[in-house]
Order: sequence, then structure tokens, then C-alpha cells
Amino acid sequence: MAGASMKEIKLRIRSVESTMQITKAMQLVASSKLRGARMRMEQSRPYMKVARRAIWDIALHNTGAQSDYVIPREIRHRCYIVIAGDRGLAGSYNANILKRVDWDMRDAQCCFIPIGKKAKEYYQRHGLDIVTDVDKVEGLTFEACEDIAKLVMSGYDEGRYDEIVLAYTSFVSVLTQRTKLKPLLPLDTKDAPEEERTTKQMLCEPGADALLKEFLPQYLAGLIYSAACDAFASEQAARRVAMDSATKNAGEMIEDLSLRYNRARQGSITQEITEIVAGAEH
Repeated sequence: MAGASMKEIKLRIRSVESTMQITKAMQLVASSKLRGARMRMEQSRPYMKVARRAIWDIALHNTGAQSDYVIPREIRHRCYIVIAGDRGLAGSYNANILKRVDWDMRDAQCCFIPIGKKAKEYYQRHGLDIVTDVDKVEGLTFEACEDIAKLVMSGYDEGRYDEIVLAYTSFVSVLTQRTKLKPLLPLDTKDAPEEERTTKQMLCEPGADALLKEFLPQYLAGLIYSAACDAFASEQAARRVAMDSATKNAGEMIEDLSLRYNRARQGSITQEITEIVAGAEH
């Protein structure tokens, strides 16, 4: 019995050691990808700062009529652009952003543009309305984001969507990532830079709407691309933390199994000695 128990424990130790090697490798890969992701994320921010200021200059300070892209509508149909992960094993990263969108849907009729394999699989599994999808967040190009921006702007102009919302996970630090819902259209005046809220007089030619229609696709594409960079960095950080925790847990499990193995071995040796002594006495 002791021999059988020792064999089972030894097999279990080998299995956990094999798993620990995998989790450690995944942790190192996530750490490596995180460095590149943070660099791309930081490089995208200066462009977005300039683009944001230009868009709000046109939207807020036109002396003509207020642009249709700023005036809120009654929300009957909302379109979500949801950025989740390309794969699992990242703790609660994917579940958090998908639950946040589910909570926000409320009574409006909704459709979705999932970016990332996990978001696509989730909305397909639930039979929800998918306008289009992008399989991968990793390697997402600005051109692909521009296609999405043109698609949602077309739907907004034609009245198919009353609101466009971008859902993603913002990178704060390796240990902290926050889910965010960012309204893209209509433009939310709360998103305007503080310096743009002061009164200015501007006359836009050929008009604010025409200029916004020209520049908004690039601006929205920049927002989507920047959010994807943030989300990918967040995914790698969450995976790194999850795999680090899994590696530590595997190490603790191996220590516990080794202790049990040594006790079983000691018990087996004691039993053999007892049997030898009993045999000698007879």
C-alpha cells in the first residue's frame, strides 16, 4: 500500500513540475511582450494629444451651428467596440471587460464589433449582433482601426447607431488594470481638454460638420488603436501576474507533495524494519 501511495505521489510531483515549467515559460513570454506593448502604448499618446486638441477646436469653437457630432441623441441603438484578449490564462482580464459591457447595455438595442479572439467567441456564443470582427489585438494596424472607424461613422451618419462606445482595459501598472467605457460618438464635451473649454471664436470653412466628417475617421481610428495598445499591455501584465501566481502555487504544491512522499517513504522503511525484527524474534 505504501509503495503504491509513494508511486502516485511521485507521478503527481512530476506532473506539477511539468506544469510549473509551462507557467514559468508563459510568465517570461508575457514579460517580454509587455515591454514592447508598453513602448507602443507610450508612442501612441503624443499623436492622440494633438489630434484631440484639433478635434475639440473644431467641435467647440465654431461660430456657426453646433455640429451634429456633438449633439446627443435619444439612445435606441448602441454599438460597442469591445477589445478583449487573444487568449486566456490571464486571470480575470477577459471576464472583467465583458462583464462591464454586459452591465452597461441596459435597455438599448446593441450591436458589437469585437476585437480579439475572446471577445469574438463570447458574442458568437451568446448569439448577439456582430457587425464585423477582428481576430487579433496583437499586431493590430492603424489601417484596420481606420476601417472600423469609417464603418461606425457611416452607421452613425445613417442613423443606424445613436451612440458608439469603445470598451477596453486601461494599463495603469503591472499590478493594476482598469476597465473603461469611452463614448466615441457623439463627442462627449467632458472629454475635451481643459484648455479647450475656454471661450474662443473660430469660423470653420467649409463648416464644422464637413471638417469633422473629414478628420473624425482618423481621430476615432487613433483612439481605437491607442486603446488596443493599452489593452494588449494590460493583457500581458495580467497574464504575467497570473502565471507568476500559478508558478508559486505549483512550487508550494511540490513542497507539500515532497513532504508527503518523504513521510510515506519513512513509514515504508519503518514497516520493513518492524517486519525484519518480528521475523528475527521468531
